[in-house]
Amino acid sequence: MKTTFKVSGMHCAVCARNVEKSVTKLSGINKASVNLAIEKLFVDYDENILSKEEIINSVKKAGFSLEEETNLKELTIKISGMHCASCAKSLEKSMLKLIGVDSANVNLASENLFIKYNPNEIRLSKIKEAIKNTGFTPIDSEKNTLNRNELRKENEMKELKKRFIISMVFAVPILIISMGHMLKMPLPSIINPSINPMNFALIQLLLLIPVAFTGKDFYIVGFKSLFKGRPNMDSLIALGTLAAITYSFISMYSILKGNTSQAMNLYFESAATILTLITLGKYFEAKSKGKTSKAIKKLIGLAPKMALIIQNNKEVKIPVEEVEVNDIIIVKPGEKIPVDGEVIEGSSFVDESMLTGESIPIEKKKEDKVFAATLNKNGILKFKALKVGKDTALAQIVKLVEDAQGSAPPIARLADVISSYFVPTVIAIALISSIAWFISGKSLIFSVTIFIAVLVIACPCALGLATPTAVMVASGKGAELGILIKSGEALETAHKIDTVVFDKTGTITEGKPKVTDIYSENLKNEELLAYAASLEKNSEHPLGEAIVNAAKERNIELLNAANFLSIPGQGLKAYVENKLTILGNEKLMKENNIDVGIYKTKLNDFAKEGKTPMIISIDKIAVGVIAVADVIKKSSIDAINELKAMNIKIAMITGDNKKTAEAIGKKLGIDKILSEVLPEEKAKEISSIQEEGKIVAMVGDGINDAPALAKANVGISIGTGTDIAMESSHIVLMKSDLMEVVTAIRLSKATIKNIKENLFWAFGYNILGIPIAAGVLTLFGGPQLNPMIGAAAMSFSSVFVVSNALRLRNFK
Repeated sequence: MKTTFKVSGMHCAVCARNVEKSVTKLSGINKASVNLAIEKLFVDYDENILSKEEIINSVKKAGFSLEEETNLKELTIKISGMHCASCAKSLEKSMLKLIGVDSANVNLASENLFIKYNPNEIRLSKIKEAIKNTGFTPIDSEKNTLNRNELRKENEMKELKKRFIISMVFAVPILIISMGHMLKMPLPSIINPSINPMNFALIQLLLLIPVAFTGKDFYIVGFKSLFKGRPNMDSLIALGTLAAITYSFISMYSILKGNTSQAMNLYFESAATILTLITLGKYFEAKSKGKTSKAIKKLIGLAPKMALIIQNNKEVKIPVEEVEVNDIIIVKPGEKIPVDGEVIEGSSFVDESMLTGESIPIEKKKEDKVFAATLNKNGILKFKALKVGKDTALAQIVKLVEDAQGSAPPIARLADVISSYFVPTVIAIALISSIAWFISGKSLIFSVTIFIAVLVIACPCALGLATPTAVMVASGKGAELGILIKSGEALETAHKIDTVVFDKTGTITEGKPKVTDIYSENLKNEELLAYAASLEKNSEHPLGEAIVNAAKERNIELLNAANFLSIPGQGLKAYVENKLTILGNEKLMKENNIDVGIYKTKLNDFAKEGKTPMIISIDKIAVGVIAVADVIKKSSIDAINELKAMNIKIAMITGDNKKTAEAIGKKLGIDKILSEVLPEEKAKEISSIQEEGKIVAMVGDGINDAPALAKANVGISIGTGTDIAMESSHIVLMKSDLMEVVTAIRLSKATIKNIKENLFWAFGYNILGIPIAAGVLTLFGGPQLNPMIGAAAMSFSSVFVVSNALRLRNFK
């Protein structure tokens, strides 16, 4: 076996030689060599004679530290052909048997195999070959995989829909012909069981053939799994329907021999009904799994197709796919940035709204980072490529969304696990009960009827529909209400939320500063605002923009201004109408010897309220104060009150100073305020709350919130926020109304209640039905369960489950 170790403590060639000696003296070593430059030990040894621990201990005794470096590679392989938990379990087992495979996990809902393996010990082709030998099909993950997968899922849904329609077209006439006489429906004499019993049987057989043919996959997969010793749901369906068909053939033989009463013992309609209803269930499942996020296509479309790079001192245009790390790229005004990088020359303002949700362009200069798909507004930027292809922020978002697709709620996985034991148990009960009745002296027909009845009544159509139908209806209802629920797991977890953490800027607040107060002892508000706006009209600062917007809203005409001077972190100076006008903070006024005493109280009051006050002076005299703040959304107060009424604790997280955060928190009655939190610390704060045993929802809108959204038990982003926040989250509020957080939690509670009801009836029905089908009532002189009644009962349970799930459409 070949293994690589990382060695610590080597300083020279002698050290390297000592490491080699300490290893080569061990029995079982075929070869050992050290590369001092990269501090690695390469060992080829016989694992039957020697263990890794013995190698590590030997090197430790020589005075060095050793750490195994397995070079494990992680891979996600899309799998086709899985139908239930038994399939997933068998695939995992077969993968773990392979030498070189470290771990293997299957997500049945998304049809993905997540595998870790050592490429030095096993090739990917061998893994794919093993997948095929287990009875499944690996689907390559290459360029355009997303499109192929979407196309495949779409084709799968179309195929299942077509199969269901064909099955229904032929199954309904069989039901009418076989059971119509019970409802006094007249049949033509040519197929009347009393007059022409053989024709009665033949017409049903002919109608069954297209139904059985369209459902052939149940037999192919079902028997393949059965013969491999891993029976699944399809095995149960295949056995039950085949038993019904076989028994019907025996009845037809009896009719041919003259026993016309056997015309009433045909079960072609049971087989047709079962196959049709199960196909409908499969279609519902495919539809619920096949829902993909439109955001993926939208995000992919954001990236530019070409990049302008410097090559041999010339500007050359190449496809974005050909850009390499360290390439020098030029982006002109109005062009999109092709890859992630760092500015090395030039300055400009870049629209990063697709990342931050902030519509105000961000200034970029030397050493600033730029991101793929953001828009360069006015200057020319020259930057060095740092991340290209699948490593860009945009590509990472796309991968995040792809990985999140189609996950089932944990409650569904529980049902799958139970089902993996349920299938072989049902087959065993069917065999044991039919053999027991035959041994006790009952006829072969009686025993076969028991076998069919158990399999038919246990057919898991209701079980297959219980969760996906509810999830599908709930997801549709959520979308109708403006709530995009991206995974079944989020749908389930949301009902357990006991703490909601809100980001402040852009979530609780509007995200854009507005002028809230204008105060002056001498001037009218409009006049004061005219001076301030005239001063700020050329400023790119968000506070200045708020003042200019306030003037525009009031239709205030701006004044002539000249000789602008910006003082970073303090304010602005200019001559407005030939008067020296200064706008800024107290520090700027103090440096210019301007007395602000008469406005001191107002300045303190505004600051306590979480607002940013700015003083304006004209010709060295303070004439007023303008307060700017990020105002609270109208829906925030109502949403927080509703959540508190549901016994949910509320926290607010922000990078703002403590005074501003507490002012807003006090207004809203927030339980916990986390202020002055750096972007990278937000996820840590979420972890801290989770360590207290809380189920946490994080509500945010910016790129800074993405790690926290992903870390939370349920990440909820608002639709007007950034694409990264939306794709890092589990639930997206399209309307940007915080009351939708309340609605999302209530929808989750209603859905989980519905799923539990469905599973109760699906499992409960089988638990009650199987003993009756096995002949328990007959033991006490009661009737034997006719497989036809079993099929009808099974059909009713499916209808009940679907009808119950559809009640979610009435959710308000």
